[in-house]
Amino acid sequence: MSGTSLDGIDAVLIDLAPSHPELIARHYLPFDEELKNELLALHHPGHNELHRTQLAANRLAQLYSQSVTPLLEQENIDASRIKAIGCHGQTIRHCPEHGYTLQIGNSALLAELSGISVVSDFRSRDIAAGGQGAPLVPAFHDKVLRDPSRHRVVVNIGGISNLTDLPPNAPTSGFDCGPGGLLMDAWCMRHLGQSYDTDGVWAASGKVLPALLERMLDEPFFALPPPKSSGRDLFNMAWLEGQLQGDETTADVQATLLELTCQSIARATRKHCSGAQEIYLCGGGAHNSALRNRLAALLPRCTIDTTDSLGVSGDFLEAIAFAWLAQQTLQGQPANLPAVTGARHPCVLGAIYPA
Repeated sequence: MSGTSLDGIDAVLIDLAPSHPELIARHYLPFDEELKNELLALHHPGHNELHRTQLAANRLAQLYSQSVTPLLEQENIDASRIKAIGCHGQTIRHCPEHGYTLQIGNSALLAELSGISVVSDFRSRDIAAGGQGAPLVPAFHDKVLRDPSRHRVVVNIGGISNLTDLPPNAPTSGFDCGPGGLLMDAWCMRHLGQSYDTDGVWAASGKVLPALLERMLDEPFFALPPPKSSGRDLFNMAWLEGQLQGDETTADVQATLLELTCQSIARATRKHCSGAQEIYLCGGGAHNSALRNRLAALLPRCTIDTTDSLGVSGDFLEAIAFAWLAQQTLQGQPANLPAVTGARHPCVLGAIYPA
């Protein structure tokens, strides 16, 4: 898995034979700045972008293959024993309103380099059936994190934040809430030269600017009813700059961006997850103590913890989920939840590239 945060690749080796997925090995491979900057640039039209996109896809395939090797070496497992690689690819456009999404990674090259079958392009089939193509992970949450008597909400805070509502005796639902860490990370990189604000310390040094927060929350996306999804196509530095008046201190902007993430999650939870008792966080944002504390203050009726307390690594949950999604594809089983994505019907997701 390599997501909207553009920090690198989360790779996991998973045994899906048990009723609860068993995490055998994990590996993280960071992106270098050159690749990260190119992937950011490819989110927007530019010179020779088709050629550049294909070159970036080839580079990603090489890195995905390199991330597989340490997993096999850790456990002394031969590639022939691996059923498939579930590869999300790197999103550079997500435009369900225009009927497409684009995740790059050259799956054919990855199959060639790794000697393992690859399942990829998970989102396009759902969009073809009228859905958003996202979020897809709620189906996995439903499989492994549901409780028959407790009303749980799972909140993934990556570049974009999304939630999954798991009410007892009722269908699972889920949607994107808004920006998770991508705006905070971009602002931090611009002004501190750091890829993220550790524990929200910089944000905590500033104060929330109510007028700026109100302008940002006036973004129409927040008022849309589910199903809905978003990404860098909307929430990016150009969007943020359009909200600023120019006289704000940088720390105050960071504090307001953290508040934006927390408010969008809290409002979505109160509006669409009535009666929630437990909230479980995953993704990089789960490590931000200032963010966690603010969510706890905004949602005092809920206990807040991470998915690690349920036996599923919050840092690698999405990677684990795409292994499960790949298994669903190989078995010919639908893996989207139409109530989540808005698709007209359940679909078998993904394309298979045999080894």
